[in-house]
Amino acid sequence: MSEIAELERRITAALDRAGQALDRLNAGSGDTADNSADLTSELEAERTANAQLEERVRAIKVKQETMVTGLEADVARLREALAARDSEVQQMRAVNEELRASNQALRDANASGVSDPHLVNKSMMSELESLRASRAADRAEIEDILATLEPVLKEA
Repeated sequence: MSEIAELERRITAALDRAGQALDRLNAGSGDTADNSADLTSELEAERTANAQLEERVRAIKVKQETMVTGLEADVARLREALAARDSEVQQMRAVNEELRASNQALRDANASGVSDPHLVNKSMMSELESLRASRAADRAEIEDILATLEPVLKEA
């Protein structure tokens, strides 16, 4: 951003010098033909410098726009990953709550001396579902890490 400000300052200075040269021309100081040729060459030099500076400003703006576009794409990708991760976390919480309830029912049955195969089966199924949800969350985290590392590895 400071480069753009510096380039704008240089363009403004070049235009000021051209304006001063034009003022000297109007004042009629010195030999008009020589002075006119000098001023014309100065003006042409300033125009060339101005064109070069404008081209650099355009190049910097294009670079910034490219960078902003890339950052916006990264933000969109990260938002999608966060939404997916949030969904998996909510699923894991629900499964863990079911597991807690099944385990509590199993403990209550064991405390009363009644063994209920249905409760044991339900508890095992809840635990299995909890493990699957945990595995899915781990897989999503690994995929996020790989997606983050992939551009770095491509650059290397």
